Amino acid sequence: MGSADRAARFYDQQVRPCLTAEMREFIGRQSMVFLATADSHGECDASFRAGPPGFVHVLDEHTLAYPEFRGNGVLASAGNMTENPHLGMLFVDFTQHHVGLHVNGVARLYLDADLRAAQPGLPVDVAPGRGPELWVHLTVEEAYIHCSKYIPHLAPVARSGHPADRPKDAEYFTGSRTAPADPTTRGRYAGSAPVTVTEPW
Repeated sequence: MGSADRAARFYDQQVRPCLTAEMREFIGRQSMVFLATADSHGECDASFRAGPPGFVHVLDEHTLAYPEFRGNGVLASAGNMTENPHLGMLFVDFTQHHVGLHVNGVARLYLDADLRAAQPGLPVDVAPGRGPELWVHLTVEEAYIHCSKYIPHLAPVARSGHPADRPKDAEYFTGSRTAPADPTTRGRYAGSAPVTVTEPW
């Protein structure tokens, strides 16, 4: 794309082969992460994980681990990792410093008991009332900054449930809505109000 020189400078100045102390502290404060995986054919998928701050655990400067829960039962990201272990993670601080951190590496899947035997310091009650299906163990290959220029400011608010006329998740994008949307609420979902992010735990 004609950016080889600039890319070379960026990799030389910003990309690290492991997590610096500042990166480890940053990850420990984050309550969400965006995931990038691909299957053996290179077909890509993006996903999202959230939990209490630090739910992605820094084991050391070369290693992260996070729990995989059942979710919709498909386990698409984990399935991709069994075929193609390369995992990209993007942590974004939307509330304070408005900066992001890319962490790329090689993932391995572990049963809870197996990883816990090797890492007894893992928390026991990651999500109250739910146990992880698996743990994703990431060996870090590179980590680098995502610039703050276009990161929006989002204000955490308490989760208050869904509007009464909201379709169930399985029906949300299928065209099978049974109740019309309330026009008085349209602005909240069309971006006319301040954007907020809720905490689901």
